[in-house]
Amino acid sequence: MIARVTLDIALRRDFDYLIPDELVGKVEVGSRVKVPFGPREVLGAVTALVEESPHTNLRYITKVLGSRPQVTPNVLKLARWISDYYCAPLETTLRTVLPDSVRKEKEGWREQLFVRRTVPPGEMPSLTKRQREIYEFLDGKPPMPLTHLLEELHTTSATLRQMEEKHLVSINREITERDPYAEETILPTQPLPLNDDQARAFAAIRAAIDSNHAAAAAPVFLIHGVTGSGKTEVYLQSIAHALDRGKGAIVLVPEISLTPQTVERFKARFSAGPQRTLVAVLHSHLSAGERHDEWQKIRQGRARIVIGARSAIFAPVDPLGLIIVDEEHEHSYKQDETPRYNARDVAVMRGHLEKAVVALGSATPSIESFHNAQRGKYQILDMPTRADDKKMPIMRVVDLRHETRKTKGAGIAVLSVQLKEALLQRLERSEQSILFLNRRGFASSLQCPKCGHVCGCPNCSISLTYHRHAQELRCHICGHSENAPVVCPEPKCKNPAIRYAGIGTERVEALLKQELPHARLARMDSDTLKRKEDYRTILGDFRTGKIDILVGTQMIAKGLHFPNVTLVGIIYADLSLHQPDFRAGERTFQLLTQVAGRAGRGDIEGEVFVQAFSPFHPAIQYARRHDYQGFVEQELEFRQQLCYPPFARIALLTLKGRNDEKVSLSADYLKGEVQKATQEIKDLIIAGPAPSPLVRAEQFYRHQIMLRTLHTPKLAKILTELRPKLQLPEDVTLIIDIDPVNLS
Repeated sequence: MIARVTLDIALRRDFDYLIPDELVGKVEVGSRVKVPFGPREVLGAVTALVEESPHTNLRYITKVLGSRPQVTPNVLKLARWISDYYCAPLETTLRTVLPDSVRKEKEGWREQLFVRRTVPPGEMPSLTKRQREIYEFLDGKPPMPLTHLLEELHTTSATLRQMEEKHLVSINREITERDPYAEETILPTQPLPLNDDQARAFAAIRAAIDSNHAAAAAPVFLIHGVTGSGKTEVYLQSIAHALDRGKGAIVLVPEISLTPQTVERFKARFSAGPQRTLVAVLHSHLSAGERHDEWQKIRQGRARIVIGARSAIFAPVDPLGLIIVDEEHEHSYKQDETPRYNARDVAVMRGHLEKAVVALGSATPSIESFHNAQRGKYQILDMPTRADDKKMPIMRVVDLRHETRKTKGAGIAVLSVQLKEALLQRLERSEQSILFLNRRGFASSLQCPKCGHVCGCPNCSISLTYHRHAQELRCHICGHSENAPVVCPEPKCKNPAIRYAGIGTERVEALLKQELPHARLARMDSDTLKRKEDYRTILGDFRTGKIDILVGTQMIAKGLHFPNVTLVGIIYADLSLHQPDFRAGERTFQLLTQVAGRAGRGDIEGEVFVQAFSPFHPAIQYARRHDYQGFVEQELEFRQQLCYPPFARIALLTLKGRNDEKVSLSADYLKGEVQKATQEIKDLIIAGPAPSPLVRAEQFYRHQIMLRTLHTPKLAKILTELRPKLQLPEDVTLIIDIDPVNLS
């Protein structure tokens, strides 16, 4: 028997190895193995078993890692599909599917010394006073880590070793699991009554789970539920039904900040009762050891529910009955490095392969998903009202042009008169408020009013953001930082009146401290959240009422449920409208709707103030009226006229290098090669080459070619075959991004 192995090193091909007699039956498809390669040994994954090989002088597999395959057959099929569709080498995709901590040769379990009380044979030996205290302390207790025992009883390991010699205790090395949520107290909860909309959605999902051909019949549901409509309760009861049928579930959330609150709700529901199971968590803020242990809980079948960010879609849940993609419209589900997969679309494909039900949930579904529902590809489940008949928040649009005139040239009005008055009212009534601005830092740039100099990044074609607390200028693209100048850096100017322009969350926080000195404030952005527990701490303080006003970026815009929040202020609503991207209007509408949905989720009606310089833009006006259908209809008309998704799919080819002219010439050459290779795709539209909207990033100049077609698999195959034939300069790199969500 011969094993076809994909090695961990990037060679873009498989290698055949003989299976030695002692490993026959142990080597399976999906097994991790160690094999000779040249003068060394490397690790890889078995991707096929064959009877014959076209190659001669095959070498033998050296070792099989683990007692069972780490890649399940369906996940391996999924990895192959990702490689084909997203033009990525299979070995790179397999590295994404399996966490680093799991792929290593040595198992990554943590071992500790545990002490347990034993009964000595024969008569009880004589004990010192200290030994008797320890022996009595251990009576009736489970095995205790040696380090904990030493610390709690203020004793020494020598004393315990003496007790071990007397057969009073045993000290053994045992595996201990690392649980990122071990210190949290979870109180069990019961299912909540469902309203009519929730009941209809749950019934449809339940019926699909019960069907043996769920994937063929439906696999995908689009749950279009307004903010606060109770989508999470539908998720919970659907998962419970899947568990009743002996199947597991995967729940994807778009932001790590949402994970603690989501995990708490799911653990509370499944910590007791007949459907009791471990809930595993997978996201990038886990340590390598925590990720290893969580993954193993899933593979061993002890954790039948998995919650996490996009990589959790590869969790080895088997059998898998249900996949939930919450906030399915979020662009954070798209991976920004090879393989550049979208976890939402991968979820749909995995559901198809596993014959599992897929539920995509959002208050503002992506245009592509909604179009799929219109065409009958997905089954739409509408939940148009809030749970318990709570009202949607009242949205008031404030024209910042008028507010800025009132400042008489003193800069942008951060807080309008109306918003400030509303904040004061909430403070008086002990209610909570959220202020949203999707830009961190104090100011977006430092500019000299005399010569016009703007402090720019030396590595990127972007201005540096001013962070006042650290007195630094920082680039949010490459991470470059430098001390903020006190005079204009231009040698011939040196004007001491250099000033900042634009606003960020740090400036909003500073202004609130000045305007509302008695308010208890907190800020949530990537500058304030440095440790993995910071998310939990701030959200916990906000939930318990220790914070009056929470200021933050998009990480506070979605999925959070705080019943005492009655006011949301959107500081600069049309910030995302100015991006050179055909999705700018869609993103703005989604963001406004999601942020507004944080208000009025309790007994008091919510109010939202939307501050904008373009108050009459359709995205803002449709969001103000909570009119998703109206927005989608006009957006689809615009997309169809220009042949943009969902009426075509996009492949974005980006060339980057340190020499702008060389990159530009390479882009012209690439376009010619693509034109010759794609003549059979009749509907293909080629735009460019042209400089990227962000032409220089991290010292690399970038030029792009955009391809639009409905025949994406065919295009992906052509691009994959064309890539190794291209004669590009060594210092110019080609990036192929299928279905990009960011065009900059």
